[in-house]
Amino acid sequence: MQQKEEHTQMLLVDTSILPDVFIRVADAKQLLESGKATSATEAARLAGISRSAFYKYKDGVFFYDAVAGGRVLTLLAELRDRPGVLSGVLSAFATAGANILTVNQNIPNDGRALVSISARIVNADFSVGEFIKALASTEGVERVTRISRDD
Repeated sequence: MQQKEEHTQMLLVDTSILPDVFIRVADAKQLLESGKATSATEAARLAGISRSAFYKYKDGVFFYDAVAGGRVLTLLAELRDRPGVLSGVLSAFATAGANILTVNQNIPNDGRALVSISARIVNADFSVGEFIKALASTEGVERVTRISRDD
């Protein structure tokens, strides 16, 4: 019998529908990271959960914006349906030092495709406005709109 390969999937879930314990575990982790708690026991107590609940879920619960540090920029771009256009846009993100988190491209319609791109920005000197202007001047980019307001 062949063994199944274990596969981990991540979900992005609104906290309003989660059981409270998951949010409290994430809160406890933030207490530890910030130094407001010096041990897992103290963090769990301050967050209002048991130590066993903290240890049970701590490796699987994260606040979305805390996964890798930095700030998240999400843009919507309208691109011409030509080879290499999306590659040029992604290269612009790489050149700016941004780490791509997600890319979602719609099927092209009338020679255009909408693409949403989320990237983590860790460079404090990163100017979102200047980056959007540079991205808008990239070959094949028709329009760029900022979706996120994370900064």
